Amino acid sequence: MVSYREHAPPPDLAPVVRCTWRRVGDGREVLVLPDGCVDVIVVDGEARIAGPDTRPQPTVVPAGAVITGVRLAPGAAAAALGVPADDLRDLRVTLEELWGAAGREAGERAGDDRLALLGALARRFREAAPDPRVLAAARRLAGAPGTRVPALAEALGLGERQLRRRFTEGVGYGPKTFARIARFRAAVDLLHGGAAPAEAAYAAGYADQPHLTREVVALAGRTPAALG
Repeated sequence: MVSYREHAPPPDLAPVVRCTWRRVGDGREVLVLPDGCVDVIVVDGEARIAGPDTRPQPTVVPAGAVITGVRLAPGAAAAALGVPADDLRDLRVTLEELWGAAGREAGERAGDDRLALLGALARRFREAAPDPRVLAAARRLAGAPGTRVPALAEALGLGERQLRRRFTEGVGYGPKTFARIARFRAAVDLLHGGAAPAEAAYAAGYADQPHLTREVVALAGRTPAALG
């Protein structure tokens, strides 16, 4: 049985939701790696927030436990949750801490139904839309992590300081950190696909294999060979 599966969001939510997902625990450790996203998850009827990470987050999911989640697109969390995303950096908090009773009820209603949780977040997006220029900046950096921040700010019609401030509030960290994580995730995907470290380093845009190794150890706590 597949223990983890992702599902594409409805087309109308695709700009703000990366995916919904479901995991059935097998008692083994799961290493959650930084990806620039914020996840809203439900465990045992309680909705929780996994903030934007800058370090690996090992966790053990008990055998048979069912966890459902909604992965918000980079830049969408602040509007959906009602707090700046950088307030949640590297944190795990309950939705009740942010929304009060409404957050507790959202978890209780959702249970292990990822679509019910998605519906609760969709209502929030209708009330407060994310900053479209932050969403656009995150998409640009995810696709081209080497993009320079001044050029990106100019292309979006923002001052550099203004972009950094909006981006940090919307995503959880600044554009340079996000670009670093985006490059790291590209390399991790290549390694998981069977690429050799040297090949992954070149394809992901690292200067050389030692640079890739340093970044993977810093952000994953493991060597590239251990992630492959």
